[in-house]
Amino acid sequence: MSEKILEVKNLSKKFRQLKAVNNLNLNVYRGDVFGFLGPNGAGKSTTIRMLLSLITPTEGEIKIFNKPLKENRNEILRNIGAIVEKPDFYGYLSAYKNLEILAKLSGITFSHKTIMEVLELVGLEKRFNSKVKTFSHGMKQRLGIAQALIHDPELIILDEPTTGLDPQGMKEIRELILTLSKEKNKTIFLSSHILYEVELVANRMIILNNGTTQVEGYVQELLNSNELKVTFKISEKEKALNILKETRWMEKINSVNDDNIIFLLSPEEIPELNKFIVENDIKVNAIIPLRSLEEYFLKLINKET
Repeated sequence: MSEKILEVKNLSKKFRQLKAVNNLNLNVYRGDVFGFLGPNGAGKSTTIRMLLSLITPTEGEIKIFNKPLKENRNEILRNIGAIVEKPDFYGYLSAYKNLEILAKLSGITFSHKTIMEVLELVGLEKRFNSKVKTFSHGMKQRLGIAQALIHDPELIILDEPTTGLDPQGMKEIRELILTLSKEKNKTIFLSSHILYEVELVANRMIILNNGTTQVEGYVQELLNSNELKVTFKISEKEKALNILKETRWMEKINSVNDDNIIFLLSPEEIPELNKFIVENDIKVNAIIPLRSLEEYFLKLINKET
């Protein structure tokens, strides 16, 4: 396990009678794309505001870069880039001018080359001189990430960066996150309720509900430790069902439709079942796992899939 970039211990935040965050613990390691997941009202935005020192915790400890946030606020925040909700810009100014003003206000040492390199990274170098009011929502989101990157931070905190985007815009943000992680070696803390998107980019995650941790770990390990919905595409469906009827596999059937028999299986059971079917002279045309982070999430918070 690599170096801890962010460590949260027993973190709580209470607003009068509402406990928005309740005894939260999490660890983010250098190089992680860390998915911070939960439904609306789970406490994600409150946690992010505490991480950025915008609000004060009721209880608990936050350490960033192995230093307590409370005692080292300014030093730590200089090395964090963040987007909290929707980024705002001066619409009548160009993308370049907006970044220049923000850099000056932040006291950042920068050059023309620095700004252009950041705009190129987020795919806006050809629109550097365009007024921001002419930008699409997705372009504004990418400019917001450029703003978070202008001072070359170690840790990037993104709060719902794909909210309101169309599928193409979501894809662009996803690719940008992967570029920042793999090519620029950034550690990324990604808050979202769009679970499919997080499954595609995050290596580790935590699921939050009612301000409390439900689970934390490596995405693939968490998914693989649970039953998968697996579709077996079978030409001789009725023959297969007759053979399965007298076996333990019958209890594993979730549903049947067209030429598909859908099972609930552990990863280890998939090849075992396939072998059994094939040995009974039934052709399996395809095996399709349907397990997703969203199903896992819904199961954890006791909702119907």
